[in-house]
Parts: sequence; structure tokens; C-alpha cells
Amino acid sequence: MSLQPLVDQIVRAAVVEDRSFGDLLPQLMQVFQTASPAEMTAAMPRLAEGVAEAPPNLGGWLAIVSGAWVENGADPDPVGAPLVHRISEVTAAALAFANAWDQAAGGKPPPDMQEEQPSQQVFDTVAPHLGDGAVTAMMSWFALPQFTMAGCTVLQMGPSVRAGIADRDFCAFAAGQAAQYLGQMEHYQALLRVLDGERLLVLDRASRKGWTVTIGGIGDNFQLHVLLAGALIGRPGGLTGDRPAPEIIACFLNADTPPGRPIISSPWNLVDAHGEPIWNEGVPADIPVVNGTRVVVIDPPSYERTFPAGRRFPLMPATLRMEGMHLPEDLDAWWPHIAAPTR
Repeated sequence: MSLQPLVDQIVRAAVVEDRSFGDLLPQLMQVFQTASPAEMTAAMPRLAEGVAEAPPNLGGWLAIVSGAWVENGADPDPVGAPLVHRISEVTAAALAFANAWDQAAGGKPPPDMQEEQPSQQVFDTVAPHLGDGAVTAMMSWFALPQFTMAGCTVLQMGPSVRAGIADRDFCAFAAGQAAQYLGQMEHYQALLRVLDGERLLVLDRASRKGWTVTIGGIGDNFQLHVLLAGALIGRPGGLTGDRPAPEIIACFLNADTPPGRPIISSPWNLVDAHGEPIWNEGVPADIPVVNGTRVVVIDPPSYERTFPAGRRFPLMPATLRMEGMHLPEDLDAWWPHIAAPTR
């Protein structure tokens, strides 16, 4: 059977919870191994319907398939919005499960969602607190790892998916709440907050010069440090210092990390317009907006910051594009809004 009819068949089975789903899933896994990216992309809208409509325990498997397809070259756009929306629903139900379990189990930790399975005993524990929603909540609890894995893949490889997320703040908040039960939710939350097509104003306190850059796909501020160094150090009109090696800059953009993950250091401190540190472990979305623009201020390093080369999210290519340079006299109106570093 070719891919499209097989997908249609498994989605129909999933939505009505037909037992044939268990037989069709291995067939689908086998057939897609030889499918072209174009064939997978053509079948993706129907698969996305299954992700959106099937019960969580079966929809989670369809989500895993969608992530595998995207990794193998399929377009993430058809599944992106339905998957993110469904993850929010599953997360909310899983959090309801956790709350009910906490009320009922007297301090006993909830079942491990990756190592254990739904059971009558688990259901009986939460049912008095969840009523008719107990089955969905229990199934959502155990399906959340599958949905999250697929979500991390699709968000890494789909910049247009990231750009089109509705209710981004709510999705990220819910993911943060669920992270206490599933560590991968921290990665999913960070991906929800990735900025694409975002302009930053970068100011050098010593020279009073500045630059406007546009960033996309940057997973943490370690990456921001390195890409700014690559864009500014040793460039005409830029800054002096030791520019990272080309292969190091490349691995923070879209290339593989060099063998052994070299240890590198940042050439400066980055602070925001209020003088507060821009923590390396944070993300560019943490940088406050001033007068409609996120502002990054470069200061000399207070100590040597070292970290291993490579992107936090290896599947996600990054961009940092120089849009323009600003001379000191161009920035006179900005500096009154820029505080001295707080530490």
C-alpha cells in the first residue's frame, strides 16, 4: 500500500480507536522509510488531522510519525499549528491529572510518564477528582512525552511554524508548569520563545557605536554571544578582539559541531538597557524591550566565560544578519535610556 491511502486508513482507525491501529502503525513506519519528502509532505495534512483529532494515546504516535517525517525532509508547516495546539490541550489535561493525583495520593509521586503505563489502579486514583475527564487526563499524562518530542522536532525545523504560534505566552507558561514532570518540556518551552526576524540594537559602551542586527533561530544566549562576536569582531566598522574561528561560528549557525566539542570563551559581557546581565543560559526573548526594540549593550568581560561549542538545538539553523551600523552621534538619543551595569 502506498503512503497516502495508508495514512488515511490509520488516521480513520486512530480517530475511532479501532484496534487495527496497532497493525497499521508498523506498516506506516515501514512504508515511510522509502517515501520521498514530497510524498510525505503530500500526506502530512491528513496525518495532521489525526494528530489533532485522535485520542491522546493514539495521537501521540501520529505526532511521533510527523516528527520523523519532518526530520526526513517533509515540510513541517501542515502539521505545525495543529501539533502545537494539541500539545497545549494535552499539557493542560496532563496538569489536571497531576493535580488530581496530588490530591488523592497523599504525597506519593505520580507515575513516571515514560516508564509506566495507564492502568486501572492509576485511573481509580484520579477518577474521584476528575470525573468524566479522568480517562483523557490519564491518557494525556502518558502521551505527553510523545507529543513533546514531536513538538521539539517540528519547532526546530519550522521557522514559519514558530512565527505563526497563537497564544505563545500561554503555551510557554503551560510548558513551564509541565517541566517539573517532564524535563523535555523545558526544551519545548524554550523553542516556543525563539525569536525569528527580530531586530536587536547592539551598543558598545566603550566606543559608543552601535549596530542593528536581525536574528532568527537562536536557542540561547551562548549562541547570541558567539554570533555577535562573529558579526562584529574584525569587521570594517566593528570591534577589535579575537574573532571566533570560522568553523566555530559555523557550528552556531547551521553546521555540525567540530569533533570533541571545543571549549570557547565569550569576549565580553552582555547587559540589557537596564544594566542587568543577559544571562547565557537565557534566551533572546528575555532581553527587555526599550522604545520598541530589544537592546544589547557590550561591556568588557568581568571574568572569562567558557562553554562548549554547538547549538542547544542541533536541528535548528540560526541566522544573525547585520542591518546597519550607527555612529556615536546617531545614538545620542539612546544613551540616556541605557543604565550602567548593575554588577
